[in-house]
Amino acid sequence: MDTLVREAERCLPASVLTYYQQGAGAGLSAAEAEACWDAVRLLPRVLRDVSAVSTCTSVLGSEVDTPVLVAPTTLQRQAHKEGEAAMLRGTAAAGSLVCVSSNAGVPFKTLAGSAPWWVQAYVLRDRQLTVELLDRAREAGARAVVLTADTPVVGQKYSTGPSVWETVPPDHLLANVDWQGVEETRLEKAADLTPATIDWLRLTTGLPVVVKGVLRADDARECVAAGASAVWVSNHGGRQLDGAVATARALRPVADALAGTGAELYVDGGIRHGRHALTALALGATAVFVGRPTLWALTVGGAAGVQRLLTELTAELAHAMALAGAADIPSLTRDLVSG
Repeated sequence: MDTLVREAERCLPASVLTYYQQGAGAGLSAAEAEACWDAVRLLPRVLRDVSAVSTCTSVLGSEVDTPVLVAPTTLQRQAHKEGEAAMLRGTAAAGSLVCVSSNAGVPFKTLAGSAPWWVQAYVLRDRQLTVELLDRAREAGARAVVLTADTPVVGQKYSTGPSVWETVPPDHLLANVDWQGVEETRLEKAADLTPATIDWLRLTTGLPVVVKGVLRADDARECVAAGASAVWVSNHGGRQLDGAVATARALRPVADALAGTGAELYVDGGIRHGRHALTALALGATAVFVGRPTLWALTVGGAAGVQRLLTELTAELAHAMALAGAADIPSLTRDLVSG
């Protein structure tokens, strides 16, 4: 992973590299994410038949070969000229699934007929623009809507050079919003979201709704009660409230809160090794999402690079499963985690 990061750093413009890497504020939450997964200790089983290990599972009815999925990220056309289209091809080749950002730099229609994908949604102040964007995603084959719930305002980030927004061409984002001639305030993220927004999205799109950005058990229960099919534990890669708890620490209480509800549970943030994925799944996650590493892989190798990254993470997961005495995903249970 370190080699991949260094290679990507050599390829990317400075402002884009900073944007990809930075967290909000002092970067406390972004900096500790990986270490918090490393700190979790495991209790492997012995004398289990692991002659054949399967990483296959399903997420919201979509069958996948791996529970290591791709999180939504923006400015992908700065990483590769084909942007989200290349990311989706690489993800599909690895038997995985990608959540495409509502800020995507390619039209959703170019993704139609490809691998399973979900659309991430920032609800805008102008609800009609939001509906039009989601209609485009649904028509192009999106199978779920992921409501980003932790961004009533954008977390403050600091950089010394030119802002990425001063250097990136306008057509590298918001390719699915008719923004030309629209007042800028109408494009701002809505700050008045409530649990009722979940049901509004579900009824408007006819798709299952995932709520992303949940760190609290009580919020998780409220989301499911309001109609969410899944909850996504995330602190936005440390890019929103700096000092927010690491997802490795937030996952267990959220999983406990959702036990018996039938809702699926996902997590991201600092997952850099198959062992991290095993830990998350054992703590109750249905699947894990990877963000920044997929941007490094897209930068360095395009679709093939993304495929290689996901394949390697899945191989690491399978290896860790064998060592832990777990032959399949359902065997990854809480008793594998110490403490």
